[in-house]
Amino acid sequence: MTNIIAVLTALAEPTRLRAIEIIWDGREHCVCELMEVLEREQSCMSRHMTALKKVGLVIDRRDAQWVRYRRNPELPKATLKLVEAVLEHTKSGKGKRREVLC
Repeated sequence: MTNIIAVLTALAEPTRLRAIEIIWDGREHCVCELMEVLEREQSCMSRHMTALKKVGLVIDRRDAQWVRYRRNPELPKATLKLVEAVLEHTKSGKGKRREVLC
């Protein structure tokens, strides 16, 4: 069972939430792509992706020197619905974003 508080805590950080918005399209994304889109350094992005991986939202795959991330296909339905609700809330403009640098 996924720890809902840990998931919400992970999603509460703006960079991680933006990364999930990108990854939630179902495709695999290279950390280099996430770094560019989110304007973060590799070490910063690695810390954020490790946090998302730790709570089970993403899985990764090594590809030479890069790591590729995608949505965890084995997420429990309740967790999936929770993340989708958070993303919908963010898209609707109800969730105020604040920029936080690493």
